Amino acid sequence: MNKPARFLTFKCEKCAKPVKVHLQKVSACSHIQPYQGMCSCGELKLHATGSPDAVASYLASGGDNWSHHHH
Repeated sequence: MNKPARFLTFKCEKCAKPVKVHLQKVSACSHIQPYQGMCSCGELKLHATGSPDAVASYLASGGDNWSHHHH
């Protein structure tokens, strides 16, 4: 299995500048790889790959104190 990229780059939705997001350490499982970064304009960018439910939960959280729990 390939390791997820440590950094990804996206276009900021607010100012259209490139935003570099980095892989977060909040999840040690393979269900989700959460990313977070801050644009120079101050806009927070969240991204995640993995389980659709976990990704939706992470993106809806705004990135604050999010953690993935197994049920």
